[in-house]
Amino acid sequence: MDVNVRLLNVVDVEATCWEGQPPPGQVSEIIEIGLTVVDLRAGERLAKHRLLVRPARSEVSPFCTALTGLTPAEVAGGLSFAEACRTLAALHRTGGTPWASWGDYDRNQFTRQCRRTGAEYPFGHRHTNAKVAFTSSYGLRRRPGMAEALTVAGLPLEGRHHRGDDDAWNIAALVLAVAARGDWP
Repeated sequence: MDVNVRLLNVVDVEATCWEGQPPPGQVSEIIEIGLTVVDLRAGERLAKHRLLVRPARSEVSPFCTALTGLTPAEVAGGLSFAEACRTLAALHRTGGTPWASWGDYDRNQFTRQCRRTGAEYPFGHRHTNAKVAFTSSYGLRRRPGMAEALTVAGLPLEGRHHRGDDDAWNIAALVLAVAARGDWP
């Protein structure tokens, strides 16, 4: 672990989704951003944050609501994607703070959506795929999903799975478990 790095932002997004292919004209868009601030030196999760994001080119399907608990009415009151990116940068210093996510989906979704909408990418280039770090640290043959990784690490699933803020909180616990083993990159 880089001794100069103390704080880490752990990010998890939820996006519009469907059972099967998106309806014609719709694309997957971020509707919730969960962020947990981790103090790697102290080994603590410091803060849990949530931003709702109003979709511009898709609707929250019944499948998506069943999976995430997010309703169309709830996300309709969220920020625009560009506003959410600016809020992340301003409130959480995401441009200069290293960050992690479980896999590459979150990073790729931000990249795609920023490119598609013209919003400024809110993160710096210091991203860690926590799933890869966890798999290596625990000597696993395949990369587990977050819930399975919590079981492997002997940690509880806190909150609701597939909810951005709760998933970021749980991923942060996995990051800290890897760091406690001396294996966080």
